[in-house]
Amino acid sequence: MMNKNTNLEIVSKSDYIICLGSMISRDNEEVKDLILEAIAKNEAEFIYMHPIDDIDLKLFYTQFLKYEVGSEEGVLALLLDFFTKNRSTSLEKYLNDLDHGYISAESSAGEEEFEEMIGRSLDKKTKTIIIGQDLFTHERVENLYSMIKAFEEFTDFNVVLLTSDEITSNEILEDVEELSSYNGTVIYKYNTDEDDSFVYGSESFARVAKVQDKDNIYLNYGKDSLQKTFKLDKNLQGTIAICGVNEEDASFLSRGYRYKQVKIEKVEE
Repeated sequence: MMNKNTNLEIVSKSDYIICLGSMISRDNEEVKDLILEAIAKNEAEFIYMHPIDDIDLKLFYTQFLKYEVGSEEGVLALLLDFFTKNRSTSLEKYLNDLDHGYISAESSAGEEEFEEMIGRSLDKKTKTIIIGQDLFTHERVENLYSMIKAFEEFTDFNVVLLTSDEITSNEILEDVEELSSYNGTVIYKYNTDEDDSFVYGSESFARVAKVQDKDNIYLNYGKDSLQKTFKLDKNLQGTIAICGVNEEDASFLSRGYRYKQVKIEKVEE
């Protein structure tokens, strides 16, 4: 049975770990420490899958697979295709009907990267996949959960879910929907225990958003607006900025999918 985040000891006992859908060093310090313990004790292979590279993990992951925001459904479909064995007839048909070329192109997750993952998994005894909150806030969460259940059933992986939410799944796997595009300025919400008034972004993000370090800004999302201070972070790359959000936060950042395509506006002094 899949483990919720109350049962994490399997991570430290693993020698092959995939982390999908969580910027884990900022999102969950406990799980990050368990991954590092597995690397130190078991020489674990650690594959980090996320749209944002994580500088705090760069010395530790053996492979980084960067995919496009919103393409988690396609990435999970490819994981099913490459890792499942002894499939049911229905799963075999489902995977045969996938448009692999479209999924790889739109998600930026190349099939050769999955082949590398397979190579790293050979001869490993205790394999674990950690599924982060990105997937459980996705609008296609029910199908994603069905895919995760199929992954658990037809692979030898332990499956750890970093969520306390109750999740329902589809009766049957649905086709991968057309993958969304997130262009322009995008904010990613990660978990924090503290109030955080900053949005952290790269030099690329600052150029696109036309902001500078320490600028006070509005994040505009539909009819919602939120004031923050922009902080330049030279360890970040790309045009996805990040923002810590705690459990008490009631802003639009705390609702729905963890990525929000926003319009940036400077606060007039």
